[in-house]
Amino acid sequence: MKTAFITGIAGQDGSYLAEHLLEQGYRVTGIIRRNSTVEHQKNRIADLDIEVEYGDLTDQSSLERALRIYKPDEIYNLAAQSHVRISSDIPQFTVQTNAVGVVNILEAYKNVVPEAKFYQASSSEMFGSSVDADGYQRETTPMRPVSPYGCSKVFAYNIVHHYRNAYKLHANNGILFNHESPRRGSNFVTNKVVKGAVEIKLGLANKLELGNMDSYRDWGHSYDYVRAMHLILQQDRPNDYVVATGITRSVRDMCDYVFSKLELDYKDWVVQNPKYLRPEELPYLRGDNTKITTELGWNPTYTFEALMDEMIEHWMQVYQSQ
Repeated sequence: MKTAFITGIAGQDGSYLAEHLLEQGYRVTGIIRRNSTVEHQKNRIADLDIEVEYGDLTDQSSLERALRIYKPDEIYNLAAQSHVRISSDIPQFTVQTNAVGVVNILEAYKNVVPEAKFYQASSSEMFGSSVDADGYQRETTPMRPVSPYGCSKVFAYNIVHHYRNAYKLHANNGILFNHESPRRGSNFVTNKVVKGAVEIKLGLANKLELGNMDSYRDWGHSYDYVRAMHLILQQDRPNDYVVATGITRSVRDMCDYVFSKLELDYKDWVVQNPKYLRPEELPYLRGDNTKITTELGWNPTYTFEALMDEMIEHWMQVYQSQ
């Protein structure tokens, strides 16, 4: 039985990954951050047969302690301050967690279980304003991030390369484009739109406030993307892979689809609030998944429409059961 160790195990991706690894016969372990409201610590993973310790990326001693306890074969570093716009409000915390925190987990990995395989959750936000001539971003696209979040992720991406080369570690980057699910936090735009539209449909709200409606993103499902993470760590040599659908849509397109499914016109309900705009906007992301599809055989199983439909159904059930 292989042992997997997941930071961020209580998050959207961590919970889907834990489920997937359990199905594969793994012993699944991880760390959670201490929270004064205990339900917030484990609500996505409460029913899973996993083992967790308290820990934090900013506390290297807690990471080394957990790795000594579990001695994992695979390490998945998914923990982060993950909200891009909020990273401009709390830039120091974002960098301490997403950049210095990755140094901490890499040091713990190197010191305790250097024979393990390591996955770093890298992000399409690293590309920022850089787009190749054909309209895609891929592993070779230059990185020009436009937020503290994106900048911190570029540092993490590069420090993983350094540890791979300097210490001969099986350290990998998965450059994941936007991926969503019903488990996504409702302050992220996809779940915010779906939840808000359902509330309006049920008469629980009379407007939805959003930021930039003309930002384009490449949206997939977290379930598909955690399968890619696992697949990356099954390879003999460490590498970096873009994980994306290859299709981009705007926030406006998403609103149109979701509200139309609920027999509403988004133009009647959605208003723009400047407080949700980023200091420096990122207008366009579209990933080229050629490398991972050809080399590893990965392909997404969810369409954008199926993803949105699942999220709509989730929130309808939540409110109708109350």
